Amino acid sequence: MLKGEFVTANRDSEETIQKYIQGCIRNERDSQKALYKHFYSFAMGICLRYANDRLDAAGILNDGFFKAFKNITKYETSKAFMPWLGRIITNTAIDYYRANLKFTDHVDILEQENIAQIGSVYDKLAYNDLLALVQTLSPAYRTVFNLFAIDGYNHEEIAEILGISVGTSKSNLFKARQKLQEMLKATDAKTYQVRSSGVDKSLLQIRLNTNMQ
Repeated sequence: MLKGEFVTANRDSEETIQKYIQGCIRNERDSQKALYKHFYSFAMGICLRYANDRLDAAGILNDGFFKAFKNITKYETSKAFMPWLGRIITNTAIDYYRANLKFTDHVDILEQENIAQIGSVYDKLAYNDLLALVQTLSPAYRTVFNLFAIDGYNHEEIAEILGISVGTSKSNLFKARQKLQEMLKATDAKTYQVRSSGVDKSLLQIRLNTNMQ
């Protein structure tokens, strides 16, 4: 998860959040507004990674919350709410791009798998820098990169989610990494300083190819 996605986690007690959820089950507008406000930063952080810009992200965010409120009765109160909401928001973002994209900007070759895995390293990028770079990728590259490098899906899962081949997923990831490296090289910055935030550090282990010459 990116910066801000867990910032609101402790502002309200779990008991209060569950009261919001029960109110949402009763379709109470005040509870819906309170839950929306509480998890806004968390959900927007997900949307921004997949969106072209903030306006686009806002549309995905609202659709995601609409789906969450519509399906709130399916939430199991014995489990954490944030992961449940996060899956809905992520799936909404994926659905949005799956409906609007044609994955034509790729070469479906398995040979690229080995190239992409040679000398992989973990470069630490500050959140805003990472977000800015990722948003410049084409939607096809950006979606696969997000799913693999940040959300932790494997290529078989990505292929099923997006309706593409495993080779296409691997190719798009490879090219996304290449383009990110080119941008890093162009800005004469192979690494970025990580801003002091404990919630960022686990996320900001982004796998990039080491060949930045």
